[in-house]
Amino acid sequence: MAKKTTKASKTTKASKTTKASKTTKASKTTKASKTSKVKKTSKASKTSKVKKTSKVKKKGLVIVESPKKAKTITQILGADFAVTASMGHVRDLDKKKLGIDLESGGFEADYQVIESKKKTIQELKQQADRAEAVYLATDLDREGEAIAWHLKEALTLEDERAHRVTFGEITPRAIKEAFDNPSRIDEHKVDAQQARRFLDRIVGYQLSPLLWEKVTRNLSAGRVQSVTVRLIADKEKEIQAFKSEEFWRITALLKPSDSATEEEQFSSELKNWNGKTFACDNETDAHAIVQELLPEGAIENAVPFVISSITQKERKDKAPAPFETSTLQQQASVRLRFSAKKTMMLAQQLYEGIELGGEGSVGLITYMRTDSLNVAQEAVTQCREHINEQYGETYLPDKPNVYQAGKDSQEAHEAIRPTEVRFSPAYVKEHMGRDQFRLYELIYNRFVASQMTPAVVATTDVEITSGRGRFRTQGRQLKFDGYRRSLAPASKEDDKLLPPLQEGQVLELIELNPTQHFTQPPPRYTEATLVRALKKENIGRPSTYATTISTIQDRGYVEQKERRFFATELGLVVTDLLVKHFPKVMDPKFTSHMEDELDQVANAHLDWKAVLSEFYEPFSDELARAATEMEKVRGVETEEKCPQCEQPLLVRWSRTGKFLGCSGYPECKFTKPVGGDARPEPEETEHKCPDCGKEMLLRQSRRGPFLGCSGYPECKVTMNMGEDGVPVRVQTPTDHQCDKCQSPMLLRTSARGPFLACSAYPKCRYTLAVDKEGNPVRPVDTGVKCEKCGESMVIKFGRRGAFLGCGAYPRCRTTQPLPDSLKEQAEELRSRTDTGKSEEEPSLEDLGLPQECEECGKPMKMRKGARGAFLGCSGYPKCRSTQQVSPELLEQIQTATAELNKK
Repeated sequence: MAKKTTKASKTTKASKTTKASKTTKASKTTKASKTSKVKKTSKASKTSKVKKTSKVKKKGLVIVESPKKAKTITQILGADFAVTASMGHVRDLDKKKLGIDLESGGFEADYQVIESKKKTIQELKQQADRAEAVYLATDLDREGEAIAWHLKEALTLEDERAHRVTFGEITPRAIKEAFDNPSRIDEHKVDAQQARRFLDRIVGYQLSPLLWEKVTRNLSAGRVQSVTVRLIADKEKEIQAFKSEEFWRITALLKPSDSATEEEQFSSELKNWNGKTFACDNETDAHAIVQELLPEGAIENAVPFVISSITQKERKDKAPAPFETSTLQQQASVRLRFSAKKTMMLAQQLYEGIELGGEGSVGLITYMRTDSLNVAQEAVTQCREHINEQYGETYLPDKPNVYQAGKDSQEAHEAIRPTEVRFSPAYVKEHMGRDQFRLYELIYNRFVASQMTPAVVATTDVEITSGRGRFRTQGRQLKFDGYRRSLAPASKEDDKLLPPLQEGQVLELIELNPTQHFTQPPPRYTEATLVRALKKENIGRPSTYATTISTIQDRGYVEQKERRFFATELGLVVTDLLVKHFPKVMDPKFTSHMEDELDQVANAHLDWKAVLSEFYEPFSDELARAATEMEKVRGVETEEKCPQCEQPLLVRWSRTGKFLGCSGYPECKFTKPVGGDARPEPEETEHKCPDCGKEMLLRQSRRGPFLGCSGYPECKVTMNMGEDGVPVRVQTPTDHQCDKCQSPMLLRTSARGPFLACSAYPKCRYTLAVDKEGNPVRPVDTGVKCEKCGESMVIKFGRRGAFLGCGAYPRCRTTQPLPDSLKEQAEELRSRTDTGKSEEEPSLEDLGLPQECEECGKPMKMRKGARGAFLGCSGYPKCRSTQQVSPELLEQIQTATAELNKK
């Protein structure tokens, strides 16, 4: 660790005694005695004493990404260091333009401090100026290295004051070792991350506008995401082109001739007929074989079934390797039904620290973005001792199990494992949320299992002859559970036990059944199999899989049904266009090649600008050709006809999703929702627009009926019908300005009452509560920071009363109970914003009437619309499923609400 020097405050040297620091301008400095006592001074208080002052120490400043990580590290480092968080990236390419100089060929970047991080940078600069040294302790992967470099640049830190520290786990041992051996920022890793960022920006910012022009607005393309969509789209086409074929199986139900118990019955399938592999595609041939083996259909006439051979052998089922990122995502999907995004979020929490009572915040797992299978020797030793104590010597191999990762793995990292074996799932369970615990238990058990002996499975293959047919069956028995003692198989593996059998034994036939089957198309991707495919094809990095999978769903290119991915019409259309006009960019092998080259940049074997040139030169040529040659897609034709002009309807897309539109557009402007009825024509009403005086029209939206000015789009006034039948403006212009973007604020009304909303919505989602006169009531400065994103926590109100919610909502949804110290402020704020509206309705879970979404399985919520109450999925807007409230459920809700109110 770099030694910290301290500077003395303005004092003079003394051999045995020290001089007191200056007290006030008026008083004289007095010499301290050997006992550190000084004479009384006049200005502050005659009775006050000036204590002996030692040299003032400057703390080292440690910068990490998140407040939670900062909290855990603070406990370890102690008072000599100030630990703070940057909240992730602080600089990025200019969002308003490409941000990269492509014309000169130098790929110079225009980096800007992210708007929301300007205050953070200002605070970090002030702290850095007061610190003797700054330790950049961001994550140990390439992205973490890039964040450290951007921090150094944004804070204008000199090389001698900027120290890079990395650690694979947040434990006292790892932190001490990291700070004892600080290094410099690895420029090669930074270059590799810059190259990746530039590639993604070039594709995204130059391909996306082309798709806006040729397909529809608000589309996006990405170097990795588009190739991922192609995998799913190709699978979709393969399934659509698949032709199912009929085939038949013949199965015999047998038992030993001297057996009287049903438990000794077993089935055997026909595998060979007349010396050839059995294959039958029609009922006639199948029944002919059954008739030959079972004349006249009588069991007593059956051709004898005789055991011709029995083969017995044992196989070892070796322990699986500890997790790396992709296998963790796969197994969490299969075993826990977690999405990749959820898995990584929970793993991040386990890595950064969990409060374990008296132990404080403890990092429970090693770094979760890794493709390495290395394990520290100390951890292996702990694990082997645990296995010996917990399970016994028979479960402990003579030597530790060692696993080899792929050729491109970063072996300097470690596999994902618990930081301390003593933190067993049972030990930490009470300190965790349910999902945190389930993931930690999986990681813990997998790591322990990785150092255990193999399981032993005995298999018995039996071949049975009957006439011209040969039947086969297999029995399986677990002889020794081995590693399975810690980690059971993901799928149920029932042992199929056979009765005692011997060669030459005649078996009794119970049934002989021919059954019809059909070949099945290849299965669609699940999250687990998609992650496996991305890993196999080397598309992207495991740390980006979760973001990629989430993005392609948000963009509407793919959707999940019953946990399987389906390519949408939009995904198929965009993929076909990109494959045709950008074959190289959309080629999985080329994407894999680029990943290999980025790895070589990180290892200092390639120049990053050379890699960018290799990609950009052919890409720019393809882009120029596509601008003129790419056909414009109007939509996907359907069999449905337009009710107005009889031309085919097309599936088309807009900002709000897909819809059906007439192919005769713009001559015919008929549209309707997919799977729904066309919206009725606007109806004239007696109401007048309060702004321009024109007639208000009754229109229909997906949320229900509303009044809209007939002068639209020049006049955009909309109104809802109030409970008394009088129109009420949906929004009213005000003189107030948005605190974030300075746009005018609009007075709007929701179920909870009036509020101010930015007129720049949806680009700006800033809102403010209002008092009874409609004036803005700004959030109270609570002094509490969000542990996830660092934004200020503000006082909010729900059905159960006041609580703290992150000011960055909806981007961050962190909540905390309201501290006692803020209750008085909350009561004052409530009195100012109380408009007489009822509080939030109790949820269905609160009422003991939970309802699940039929499409995604998430809880349904009671919502209110223009047409009354309905059930809406809590996964909105990703899942827009709605359900009508049945009379029976409505009656149950009313009864349960009344009972709840009594309490």
